[in-house]
Amino acid sequence: MRLRNVKNAREKLLSSPYFIENPMEYKGTWKHYFQGKVDELPSKICVEIGCGKGQFLVSMAQKYPDVCFIGIEKYESVLVRAVELASNFSLSNLCFLALDAKEITNVFASEIDTLYLNFSDPWPKARHAKRRLTSFSFLKLYDEIFAGDAKIIQKTDNLILFASSLENYSQYGYVLQTVCMDLHHSSIPNVMSEYEMRFSKLGEKINYVEAIKKKSEK
Repeated sequence: MRLRNVKNAREKLLSSPYFIENPMEYKGTWKHYFQGKVDELPSKICVEIGCGKGQFLVSMAQKYPDVCFIGIEKYESVLVRAVELASNFSLSNLCFLALDAKEITNVFASEIDTLYLNFSDPWPKARHAKRRLTSFSFLKLYDEIFAGDAKIIQKTDNLILFASSLENYSQYGYVLQTVCMDLHHSSIPNVMSEYEMRFSKLGEKINYVEAIKKKSEK
């Protein structure tokens, strides 16, 4: 992904009510953080790693007002576009963090229901496989953030990433509940991200998997 520098990106993030500057302060207490905004404990908290410009999460927050959503994005110049998009709506069940995925256990502890991985960097070269967000090193980190059963929903147009992810999930103890290699021609409910919209216009097939690991198997 080619990044464009956004002037005053940090200042714009800090001025947004959707951005949390010090997310580590809320580790283990995210439901209570949202309770102060939605007036009751949320039924679920879901996280998207690599939320990009926020199209997916903003749409999800609108569609599911009883669920709280947290977007994680490493690059502030990208994340600023997500908070700008969110600012067009009044969404008390949404926030964004500037965070490297490797730091996820510093921010969450046994409190996440679902993890979304939408069009993550595929790192297609074999020597970079450990950097993929579905490598064993990342799956081990995710064990610490789920409140109950681990649930990962992944979408990608990259077959190399998709194949390696399915293999890793299976070897790590996940059950592949749903696997689809042409999401847009299936009956699976779907909310699109900005990348997905672009790929869809190009006629690209989207791969989808929902993987679950029982809590007792972590």
